[in-house]
Amino acid sequence: MTITTETHQTQRLQDGAVFDAPLNALKPSPRNARRTPHSPAAVEAMAASIAAKGVLQAPVVEPEVDAAGEPTGCYFVTIGECRRLALKLLAKRKVIKKTHPVRCVLDLSHDPHEISLDENVTRSNMHPADQFEAFRRLAEERGLGAEEIGARFGVSAHVVRQRLRLGAVSPKLMALYRAEELTLDQLMAFAVSEDHARQEQVLEQLSWNRSPHVIRRAMTEAKVPASDRRARFVGVEAYAEAGGTILRDLFTEDGGGWFEDVALLDRLVSEKLEALAMEVRDQEGWRWAEAHIDYPHAHGLPRAYPQLVERSEEDRAVIAALSEEYDAMLAEWEAVEDVPSEVDARFQEIDAALQRFGDLVVYDPEDIARGGVLVVLGHDGVARIERGFIRPEDQPQAEPNDGDAPPDTEGVGASPATSSRAETEGADGATAPLSDRLILDLTAQRTLALRDRLAAEPVIALAAVTHSLALFAFYPPYERASCLEIKAASIPLAVDASAGEAVAERHARWAARLPKAAAEAWAFVSALGSGELLDLLAHCASLTLNAVRTPLEQRPQALAHADALAEAVDLDMRAYWTADARRYFDRVTKAQIVQAVREGVSDQAATRIAGLNKPDMAAEAARLLEGRGWLPSILRRPGEAPPPVVADVDEDVAAGVQAAA
Repeated sequence: MTITTETHQTQRLQDGAVFDAPLNALKPSPRNARRTPHSPAAVEAMAASIAAKGVLQAPVVEPEVDAAGEPTGCYFVTIGECRRLALKLLAKRKVIKKTHPVRCVLDLSHDPHEISLDENVTRSNMHPADQFEAFRRLAEERGLGAEEIGARFGVSAHVVRQRLRLGAVSPKLMALYRAEELTLDQLMAFAVSEDHARQEQVLEQLSWNRSPHVIRRAMTEAKVPASDRRARFVGVEAYAEAGGTILRDLFTEDGGGWFEDVALLDRLVSEKLEALAMEVRDQEGWRWAEAHIDYPHAHGLPRAYPQLVERSEEDRAVIAALSEEYDAMLAEWEAVEDVPSEVDARFQEIDAALQRFGDLVVYDPEDIARGGVLVVLGHDGVARIERGFIRPEDQPQAEPNDGDAPPDTEGVGASPATSSRAETEGADGATAPLSDRLILDLTAQRTLALRDRLAAEPVIALAAVTHSLALFAFYPPYERASCLEIKAASIPLAVDASAGEAVAERHARWAARLPKAAAEAWAFVSALGSGELLDLLAHCASLTLNAVRTPLEQRPQALAHADALAEAVDLDMRAYWTADARRYFDRVTKAQIVQAVREGVSDQAATRIAGLNKPDMAAEAARLLEGRGWLPSILRRPGEAPPPVVADVDEDVAAGVQAAA
């Protein structure tokens, strides 16, 4: 029996009556068994459903009575409080009126608290698989998009896309999920790709370990992650425009995805690097330019560096005036908290003007005319432009000495006191050559005397040693003109790391300051202050350091010295190196991986991964040890123990591995 709002105001309603009550006459029931308030998200979802489809299930109500037992005209909502809150939300947003009629069912025969409890206890939620497939049917059969479906059910479009992707997995996997043989996390890992054949293939290839990260990696093993340097360099838009497809993972926070066409990506990287190399060559006038994805460490080419250029008097005057103004303003306003906007603007103008001057560092036009550029993809996905390399055929030829004598191949420049093979004797200009034996004896005496004097002047000796090392570090072999027979060597090492980049940047800064000609290097070095002299010496000496262990070269004393140096400079490799699959775990044995996890995480974690295959074990070890500061023993300080174990093992992974086992 259905009774209208007008009728129920004038007569008593019977138990079970269905009638329309105004929204503002409905109140929350004090005897509702649900005491925890409904979440805003649940109310929002219900409001979206009601706005799209109306109230599908009528609330159950009881009449409110006054002290005398007479009906007040209002009703307590025993079942359907979330629907009442959703309707009030729609009224607040003026979608409906405050007096909007709400179809209700009157209950007078049951205990309101019990039926409220019954409503929340004796019901069965829809299986998630049914929900996923139902969303997919809405999209396929009714043509609804993710935004429209989300609006009708009060969820975000992203959530809808996730459910649509899950609803589109292989029927074989969905059946396993319904049978509780796959967890939701495992199903989401399979759903990273919509390829049913690949999903089923990975399912068949899995061992007992079915943890989500193992499944996800197997589904994407032939693809390039969006975090890869090549992907970051090319960019998503350029890759997509070239016809490349991206596999998106809707179930991870970053959602970066994977680039599926690796060959296309590599071609785009090479083309972009090559175009950049040609652009630098044409704009700057270099003789040649080459592009490389990885730095060609064994190229063996000497390098010319840019030089500092003397500023004009006009520029120096402007810089001095700006600096003086800046210092005066700083002295006036540094103690004031709220600086006037016009003063702050002037500070910024002066700072920008000084920065525009920068350091005047330019390459010699002759070096540009015969030199070249290497454009290399850095580990951070940014192209590195390395300038000034000179090929052997483009090297400047050394000018012959007087009398067509061969050049000084030892790098020792000729001097009037030591190189002449003839002494002028007599006023008539006749010459009498000295014997080779006498020249050897005389110059030996001078060398001993010079050694004695140099030993008495430690500051000059420091400059001489620094000069010799600087000639090795910054000039080609035929220009290393030093009488100190200090033999230096430097093995090529990879620079795609923070330490390598720091060394290269420091080297470039010194190269810009050193004179272009080796013959002028002594005057530059000897004029340095003690602090800068030591800085240059430290840099040049660092380039000769070799603590690399090789199987064919046994250098126990040299390696022991390297350990002592590491202790002296307080070296902590955690600031430079982190263990991951590519750098370490893919290159050691399974026993060594287990030991690393035992040292860095816990015995329990090591036991859990012991049964994994090598690739899975390496990936899981890298994840477990991330951020823990673990180092292999060869990178630790002498006598240093592994870092203390932090008891925060990933319980989700632990549970997943145990469940799979």
